[in-house]
Amino acid sequence: MAQQHLEPTEPVSGHRGPSPTGDALAGYLRSQATEFLRALRQHRESGGTAAGAEDPVDAVRALRRSVRRVSASLHTFRPLLDPDWSEALRPELAWLSGTLGMEHAYESRLERLLLALHRLSGAVFPTQPAPVGGGPAAATASSPDRGNLTVGAAKAGALLDRQLTLARTRAHSTALQALGSSRFHAVADSIAVLASEVPLTRTAVTTDLRPLAGAAQERLEDAVSALPLVTAGSPYNAEALIHGLSPDPSPHPQDAPWHQVRLLLRLHRYAREVLTASVDVRLLTAGQCLDRHRDASEAASAAAAAARTPRIAPATAYALGVLHADQRHEVEAARFAFQQCWQKQAVST
Repeated sequence: MAQQHLEPTEPVSGHRGPSPTGDALAGYLRSQATEFLRALRQHRESGGTAAGAEDPVDAVRALRRSVRRVSASLHTFRPLLDPDWSEALRPELAWLSGTLGMEHAYESRLERLLLALHRLSGAVFPTQPAPVGGGPAAATASSPDRGNLTVGAAKAGALLDRQLTLARTRAHSTALQALGSSRFHAVADSIAVLASEVPLTRTAVTTDLRPLAGAAQERLEDAVSALPLVTAGSPYNAEALIHGLSPDPSPHPQDAPWHQVRLLLRLHRYAREVLTASVDVRLLTAGQCLDRHRDASEAASAAAAAARTPRIAPATAYALGVLHADQRHEVEAARFAFQQCWQKQAVST
């Protein structure tokens, strides 16, 4: 079946009112830089040392939000910014965002896996989950060896807890070291300057932003058109399970295009924020589907990696295999949800 070319939102060329120019970009970057500095001040005032404390966690999330938006704007509107400045800052922003995000990623991954283990060991294991928002077929179910699953789930949970808590602790230490490093202070200084002075090119103030934002939208649409959305309509994907349970620890090859779409969707969403100074709820919803896809994919990989731990009991390995399969089902459900969300947006535009 041929793939349908779908447009999730009104094309940016349809933006009403005066053409947004470099002034709009400068205003957006200044506002994001101000948010960064506010979050940094909040983090410093809270001490920034208590793992799990709400204020430091909220401050770190706010730092990451502003860093992602500045980085995305530097990418999408690169021709309108001083090239030496933007090319030097972009990799530093990527480093900072990635470093600050790891602790939360490990924490949420552990929570997801432990909740799934609890659900699976106390209920019938689904061979096909009910698709999010309905789907082409009703879910069917069969019971695994409940005895082995119940026994193995506790040991599997303890193993995952040890591995991911250790990883989270290390990520927390790495983030604290990063926030105290000269490298971070250099990034913070650059963003502080950005709060008052944006290094635009000479022609930026008269250049229409819509063609560059439109190019970001086209890249997203091309990537979505290349996705196997028809396959995503089926909530079961045996090939995904086979790969994950193999000895090969490499990322699942089916996931990479979806992860790329997630990044392109974020670039498109932030570009529209620059143009309209508002949040597109439809794009936000589609992005949440892809966030769930990434979370389930990484959780499945963590379960598969734990199952490769030497000398674990057969019941533990069995529970981790069931957990891996469950998370790969969640991957398929997230793909199906994205497909439905994307098509609904196309119909409404």
